[in-house]
Amino acid sequence: MEQGSRAPHPDPVLDRFLDELWAVEGLARLTLDAYRRDLTALSTWLAARGSALTEANRADLLAFLGARMQAGSRPKSVARWLSSQRRFYRFLVAAGLRRDDPTARIDAPSIGRPLPDSLSESQVEALLAAPETGAAIGLRDRAMLELLYATGLRVSELVTLEQSQVNPRQGVLRVTGKGSRERLVPLGEEAGDWLRQYLDEARPALMQGHPPAEAVFVTRRGAGMTRQAFWYRIKQYAAAAGVAVALSPHTLRHAFATHLLDHGADLRVVQMLLGHSSLSTTQIYTHVARARLQALHARHHPRG
Repeated sequence: MEQGSRAPHPDPVLDRFLDELWAVEGLARLTLDAYRRDLTALSTWLAARGSALTEANRADLLAFLGARMQAGSRPKSVARWLSSQRRFYRFLVAAGLRRDDPTARIDAPSIGRPLPDSLSESQVEALLAAPETGAAIGLRDRAMLELLYATGLRVSELVTLEQSQVNPRQGVLRVTGKGSRERLVPLGEEAGDWLRQYLDEARPALMQGHPPAEAVFVTRRGAGMTRQAFWYRIKQYAAAAGVAVALSPHTLRHAFATHLLDHGADLRVVQMLLGHSSLSTTQIYTHVARARLQALHARHHPRG
């Protein structure tokens, strides 16, 4: 391991474990330090009770995690400690230093995933209508907002979109997302119309006097839009439209997915459109849709 990354510790097995993580997996020093802190805390707790890190059993670990929760630790922290322990004891088994893994039958605490903020369909309509489309900048922004809502693109995917990825005639975008995974995304008629209008009218005006650029969405300087600049404009338009929901750069992406499911779209289709590698990532939107239905029922049903 790198010099300076290891603090003195009396347990050579822990050092061996961290050495292997660094040498085989190339984990960052901060990650290794986190493992060391977690496992040192466990080792100290065990030593005070007459046990050792390499000898702990399931009851010991459950008692340690329980003590942490009683002391006020959050489930997320407890889950992280358990994750560090799993890694360590699996290493011991693989190295032939133990026959059993004491974490094998310990379940991680339920952390829960925060539901993404979304917008109602009327709020989306107000936001989309906020840009002044008589000006080139406003027309550009309307096209960008329409595209986000119609396709579910990440903001980073939108601002890095190049002309070669756009096929307005066929109504599709070729998008390269996380992990360099490529996907085809349909534009939809409304977004396609706004995109064509922007490409025909606003983009040439914005590019006038500037060298050619590959970026689809450009600034007055003829350069590609940045994620930060577009996010700033989204917040301005939300304020102008009276949309009081706490926004994030992915708000329209969340609305895209939620509204598709509200209208009966198949979850796997939404997964493909969003570019999620795992269906479990997409399933959070079913919770959003369910929560919205429950709220509507509570508000409008006489026995809600």
